[in-house]
This record gives sequence, structure tokens and C-alpha cells, in this order.
Amino acid sequence: MNATIGVISDTHGLLRNEAKAALSGCDLILHAGDIGDEAVIARLKDIAPVAAVRGNVDRDDWAQRYAETEVVAFGSRYFYLLHNLAELDIDPAASGMAVVVSGHSHQPHVVTRDGVLYVNPGSAG
Repeated sequence: MNATIGVISDTHGLLRNEAKAALSGCDLILHAGDIGDEAVIARLKDIAPVAAVRGNVDRDDWAQRYAETEVVAFGSRYFYLLHNLAELDIDPAASGMAVVVSGHSHQPHVVTRDGVLYVNPGSAG
């Protein structure tokens, strides 16, 4: 399966045109929390299907629709989505995860550990 998955985090209620352009053409978008406003998800869904988790700033009633963690299956791969990597509550390699996507730190980070890709896209808002 040849597909493009976009990752975004920490929009804090703001979806910049640059972020929309970067995500254009994606087959799936993963949002790793601190959404900030439910309108951000609606705008992302105009681009592609979205899986999202809530972050520490997502406290309003709308945010309760989003879990703190999410397992997303795409093709033959599993993605574990959470906001704060320090709160990782599973062993991703033992659980069969290919990728862990997190946010919170506002610092972009990509590293592979035990065969699992860890991605933090940094802050988009």
C-alpha cells in the first residue's frame, strides 16, 4: 500500500495555511493533541480522514469526544497516538506498533527504538 500519512500536533486552535498545504494530498492525518478548538479537526477533515487524541489543553466539552490514546490501523501497520510521550502506557514493540506519534514538547523529533518509529511533529500552532 502506497499512502501518505500526515502528522500534526499542538495546533492550539490555529490551523495555519502552511500546515494545510503540507497536509494536502495525505490519505490520513494523525493529530497528537492540544487541538485547541474542534474547528481545527473539521478543517483537517476537509483534507483527509483524521484520527486525533486530546491533549492537556483540550478541556472543553467537545474535547471529551477524543480519547487520551488511540490505536490507528492503516494498511498492515499500527500507530499509537498520544499527546505526552512521558505518559506512554504500553510497550509499543511488544504491542505490535510500527509508529508512536506524540506531541506536547513542541519540539520536532524522529527516532527509531526497538524497531518502532517515534515521531513528534512539533508545534503547529
